[in-house]
Amino acid sequence: MGKSRGHRVVDQWLESKNWVWASFQKKAAAAYLAGASGMVNAPTGSGKTYALWLPILIRHINAPKTRKGLQVLWVTPLRALSKDLHRNMELACLEMNLQWEVGIRTGDTHSQDRLRQKKRMPDTLIITPESLHQLFSQKNASTTFKNVHTVVIDEWHELMGTKRGTQMELALSRLRAINPLLQTWGISATIGNLDQARQVLIGPQANLEDTVLIKASHKKRLKVRTILPQKIETLPWSGYMGIKLVDQVVEVVQQHRTTLVFTNTRSQTEIWYRTILERYPEFAGIMALHHGSLDREIRDWVEDALHQERLKLVICTSSLDLGVDFRPVEAVVQVGSPKSIARFVQRAGRSGHQPGATSTIYFCPTNALELIEAVSLRDGVERNVLEDRPPVMQAYDVLAQWMLTLAVGDGFQERTLYEEVKRTFAYQLMSRTEWEWLIGYVSTGSSSLQVYDEYKKVELVDGVYQVLSRKVALRHRLSMGTIVSESSLKVKLQQGRYLGQVEESFVTRLKPGDVFFFGGMSVEFLRLHEMTVMVKKATAKKGMLVRWAGGRMPLSSQLSAFIRQRLAEAQANPSKEKEFTKLAPLLELQARRSLIPDANTLLIEQGETREGYHIFIYPFEGRLVHEGMAILLAYRLSRLSPITFTVAMNDYGFELLSDQYVDVAALLEEHALFSTDHLVDDIYQSVNATEMARRKFREIAAISGLMFQGYPGKYQKARHLQASASLLFTVMSKYEDRNLLIQQAYQEVLTYQVEEQRMRVALTRIAAQQIRIMKIAKPTPLAFPIMVDRLREQLTSEKLEDRIDKMLQQYSHEN
Repeated sequence: MGKSRGHRVVDQWLESKNWVWASFQKKAAAAYLAGASGMVNAPTGSGKTYALWLPILIRHINAPKTRKGLQVLWVTPLRALSKDLHRNMELACLEMNLQWEVGIRTGDTHSQDRLRQKKRMPDTLIITPESLHQLFSQKNASTTFKNVHTVVIDEWHELMGTKRGTQMELALSRLRAINPLLQTWGISATIGNLDQARQVLIGPQANLEDTVLIKASHKKRLKVRTILPQKIETLPWSGYMGIKLVDQVVEVVQQHRTTLVFTNTRSQTEIWYRTILERYPEFAGIMALHHGSLDREIRDWVEDALHQERLKLVICTSSLDLGVDFRPVEAVVQVGSPKSIARFVQRAGRSGHQPGATSTIYFCPTNALELIEAVSLRDGVERNVLEDRPPVMQAYDVLAQWMLTLAVGDGFQERTLYEEVKRTFAYQLMSRTEWEWLIGYVSTGSSSLQVYDEYKKVELVDGVYQVLSRKVALRHRLSMGTIVSESSLKVKLQQGRYLGQVEESFVTRLKPGDVFFFGGMSVEFLRLHEMTVMVKKATAKKGMLVRWAGGRMPLSSQLSAFIRQRLAEAQANPSKEKEFTKLAPLLELQARRSLIPDANTLLIEQGETREGYHIFIYPFEGRLVHEGMAILLAYRLSRLSPITFTVAMNDYGFELLSDQYVDVAALLEEHALFSTDHLVDDIYQSVNATEMARRKFREIAAISGLMFQGYPGKYQKARHLQASASLLFTVMSKYEDRNLLIQQAYQEVLTYQVEEQRMRVALTRIAAQQIRIMKIAKPTPLAFPIMVDRLREQLTSEKLEDRIDKMLQQYSHEN
């Protein structure tokens, strides 16, 4: 049988571009055209988008035009991706002379475009999860989606494991109810648990064997290089942002057409931009900054300038992590630990972003011990080890929001929606009792709040739950989404454009005349006017650095395992790799003062300084686990005798500091300090779980619709929102034994803040290890960074650097 007309049109187009079908693209096209659902897993820049877009066009060409309106939903996690996708998809349609309209629907979509879409939807709509939910909140949503036959979720790994992924699951459950023959496809490059990701995508009741997993057979060529100092002394033991190696990074930049320099925080991007501009003024005009708090227009300009090869260097955060196709980018620099192998690979893929090209990434350590991570990352890349993204389960705040969304739109029937929701992975274990509680919650605000009219939102009319109040509907549409951040204020030049947003907590510390660095420039604070921070350009070379809230990312368990393995090998069989050659003096110092732990050893160091008695413990499990473990151990020790500890931690270990000596060896012989028995109870007793759950409840209350955050331009202040959430938490905890949102707050503390499951695994591993307790006269290279992390909470950046320098002089020499 010959090829279909659609195949011939697409083949001719590929030939005109001097392209050929990749093997995985052929397999994906065949599976899609056969009516299957599934996942495409291929390296970044290998043509994953065309693997599904081209068969969608073949289907359109082959099928008679019987359907009208929206037929394909292409979901993307980032607004920035939508523009790039739209350009490539539309270009393919134009060059094939297809009458097929591709539209965009994100938070940035102009009101005129929204109105035009309301009258007539495009054939394909590129959309974010939040905007998809917004469409479901409109009347006649079922009519809008009735002809949708395909949903493609791009970068599915980025949504998996977040509440945005849960949002997507719920939307898919409704789309399948509208069209049971719906084809669902995910696209992903960097995820470990591929089978589970596919199951979440299709739902737990669907048979995984009936779907397909298309994996690219070729492996992306990835060069991993480390930027090394001339002398190991150049690299601090801890406490800096990597700028000690700025000259070496600039050398890398000058060797390539365009380079992206990734940092882990927005503050760090500002520091790097300012440092390079001060030392290399010739980069003015060819270097830019890109992070999530900059104004959308500024970020758009940077992305366009990258495409047009007008920039040599962009310093960025995760805002440029995902699939945007910047072909001029030849190299990527990662400053400091990326904390996970998958993130490292994802960022590397920003260079060589085309089929067959090689991606090149340079690792720039911010301190000496990160040289171990450089080698460990390379191990992970070579063995193709990627971290799992476990899905979010039983997020009742997201489900409550979804119920309100549907009630604002066409309304829902209780039994029908219950059955839909149960077909999602996230809520497959939900009981009928829990569902009935949620129905009561969206109707009256739960039992403790039912006397207040403002919590009565959904009403039952002729068997359909609906929102009849326009005020409730408006407030809900303004509050939809699962990303809850600190209250932010816009920053605007007095005589010019908007620069971006800073958090309210930072602005409250400013006085008129204060200078701070933002968006790569020095600005002077003038006044706060109608929720806008008015500034003017300043010439001062010193000023404050904007700080944003957000916890530091923990080291992944996979990367932790490689680090433990490499450290063990460093002692038993010294490596000749250049990173370990540079690091040798520091490792020798560690061995002289204490020891280098192997894979079967838990190292505990004890020493005394003017600050008091120190206990350092090194499980190498990431800072979140170490924080929980430190507090747990402090609690268990305090039960044995009255004692108070100050705790500090980093990704390698943690410190207990007290004014009393603790005989750890004797206590370990008599008591199971690292036992997993009664672990959850001990965690709740030790970490002040009630206060942590109270803080977590603010996010849950906002997502579930319990608390309105304000109208555009008139948002409630962060302290008022926290006070409101705290009051609601107190009332519900006191008067409702089975409040699902309160239970969720405690569960999220265990799962995400303490990482109870990972801590349990670590404690089980420790129980099987040999424990070595070493007495130290001076802090070791492993201990020093933890001490610095404790000081970081007490000192400003400049004072911290001075203190670190003095400590290094004191502790880095043997005498």
